[in-house]
Amino acid sequence: MKVEFGGDKPWPGTSMQDRVQLRLLIIAGCAVLWMAAVFFRLGFLQLIEHSEYLSRAHRQQQRTIEITPKRGAIYDRNMHPMAMSTEVESAFAIPTELGENKAQAAYLLSGALNIPRDVLETKFNSGNTFVWVSRKLPPEKSDAVKALNLKGVYLMKENERFYPKRDMAAHVLGYVDLDEIGQGGIEHELDKQIRSKGEKILVMADAKQRWFDGGQAQRDQGASIVLTIDEKIQYIAERELAAGIARTHAIAGTIIIQNPNTGEILALANWPKYNPNSPAEVRPESRMNRAVSAIYEPGSTFKLITLAAALDQNLTRPDEVFNCENGAVTLAGHKIHDHKKFGMLTVSDILAQSSDVGSIKIALRLGAPKFYEYIRAFGFGQQTGIELPWESKGMLGKLSTWSGISIGAISMGQEIGVTPIQLVTAVSAIANGGYLRKPYVVSEIRKGDRVVLAGEAPEQEPKVVIRPETAATVRRLMEGVILNGTGKYAHLDGWTAAGKTGTAQKIDPSTGRYSPTQFIASFTGFAPINNPAVTILISLDSPVGSHEAAMTAAPVFKRVAEQVLPYLDVPSDVPVTAKLVRAAYRDVAEVPDTSLDDFNPVDFNSAPDSPDSRMPVKTEAKPPDVTVALDEGGEIAVPDFRGKTVREVTETCLQLGLNPALIGTSIAQDQSPAPGIRVRRGAKITVRFDRVTPKAKSALSRTPNRTRTRN
Repeated sequence: MKVEFGGDKPWPGTSMQDRVQLRLLIIAGCAVLWMAAVFFRLGFLQLIEHSEYLSRAHRQQQRTIEITPKRGAIYDRNMHPMAMSTEVESAFAIPTELGENKAQAAYLLSGALNIPRDVLETKFNSGNTFVWVSRKLPPEKSDAVKALNLKGVYLMKENERFYPKRDMAAHVLGYVDLDEIGQGGIEHELDKQIRSKGEKILVMADAKQRWFDGGQAQRDQGASIVLTIDEKIQYIAERELAAGIARTHAIAGTIIIQNPNTGEILALANWPKYNPNSPAEVRPESRMNRAVSAIYEPGSTFKLITLAAALDQNLTRPDEVFNCENGAVTLAGHKIHDHKKFGMLTVSDILAQSSDVGSIKIALRLGAPKFYEYIRAFGFGQQTGIELPWESKGMLGKLSTWSGISIGAISMGQEIGVTPIQLVTAVSAIANGGYLRKPYVVSEIRKGDRVVLAGEAPEQEPKVVIRPETAATVRRLMEGVILNGTGKYAHLDGWTAAGKTGTAQKIDPSTGRYSPTQFIASFTGFAPINNPAVTILISLDSPVGSHEAAMTAAPVFKRVAEQVLPYLDVPSDVPVTAKLVRAAYRDVAEVPDTSLDDFNPVDFNSAPDSPDSRMPVKTEAKPPDVTVALDEGGEIAVPDFRGKTVREVTETCLQLGLNPALIGTSIAQDQSPAPGIRVRRGAKITVRFDRVTPKAKSALSRTPNRTRTRN
């Protein structure tokens, strides 16, 4: 039997219906396999490679640009702005939109922005979908880019840090880099708080690859910082430091002004300085905060610690006499010479005349272990904890490493390294009665209207380092330094003061020995003695010519203190001269009014040393006009001082030839003799001051008692 296949002839044993069903099954099987392959591929793309293709789409269709965040402002203690963020424009390009015009765009932008043409062409041909042309443009350059109206070149808003006071307090404030990240000072130390969350802008493309702004992802503002710095006191410190540097030709210097009763830093000035608006234009050493990072041998200023420790241990007394052996003593086989051939000196004179031999003998009586304890207790050899970066802990060898000569060397300020902030804090402990308080520059951290963190609280329990009686004794010895010793040029006209000079030889790096020509001249002290309002440290590195601290640093202390004390309304506790009062009026008047309205934000690129580029200067304040009645016998009718300030009362008394005795601060409340009483020239006039005006006080006396509340 012959069987034929193909055509319409049936297969053996099959019917037509079976054949149709078979074909349908084959087609269905193929369809199922095809669909399975398609679904498998879709599943693979959606589940396995979804993120890869999504990222490719994003790269092709959109670009997320992270722009500089807006940092919180920084204020001085009186809420004057010291640092702020302003909006500026940055230029960017989309190379795909430039097309064949990249070379022409580079040529035009090069002329408008002063950027080399080849640099721009390299960016445009890099293959990136987004490139920065130039960031944070000044207004004239952003206007020039707009005027070009180039396709594919756009402008966007960014934040830029601006310091309206230019170089004022630069080492406290610090600076930021191009991405607004803090690089020094408070800007670095509190960068996480000041710096807001990053801002992102979405730039998207349509089907024809035309780019447009997709909107902002978020906007946030960082915390604001309130400093303990007073910009007017800071101005005085910087001005007098610059004058001292110019006069002595020193290569560097530091002034710190601290409130000894709280630890607040009222001013911190360094030389050399820099403009944080353009930090890259100076050498790195100019940006160094010498007040917290520079280590130096303190010299004779450290004798304060030596004497304080011995007096606190009742091992000596101010009137005890030591034999200074004609200016030489042998210690551990080394002969140490004094700067003068002293014979018999009391402890008071040892400090006043700065005798090295006398200090060594006092330290030997104290002993190395106990001396080391007091040095550590005063905060040396460790960081103070001030809110500034890169603070050094100084240099203090462990007691076990001390040699036989160490106790003698350290007693006179050698073989130990300190920072200015350590020394001023230690002297403040003597000023305030023996309490070591942590120095601080941050008063508050604010988020909007909320205070999220207060600075080092004044009421925080301080560390007791010496007894109050010891501190009082050392204060009187320090007063003797100014009245009868090496600190005579630090004598204040109008206030009692205490202090200590220090002239320390520097190590010559080439020889490893003390240099015969390079010195650090320093003076640290406080005023007034009985109720110190400020502790001031002056340090001058390598003054030329007369290098003694008595001739270089002490006069700077005098000039600074005689301006700061009247500004703080600290009543004088000794008679003042008319010359001082006139100088006080002039100097406080010259402290600039630093309201923001007085500054042109475009001016920060001008020459930093131009005389009028720093701040506006107020017109000179005029002393109050006083009409005085004199009778024929030369007697004076006492004026009515009630309601007047300390300076007004002082000026009036000096004009009349009266001797003022001022009690308290702020506004005069009452006086003796009473107004109208006739007295002779030179008579003593006692005036009591308080912070409530006489009129307000009388109103309070008539008001029923009320319970006072604290917010």
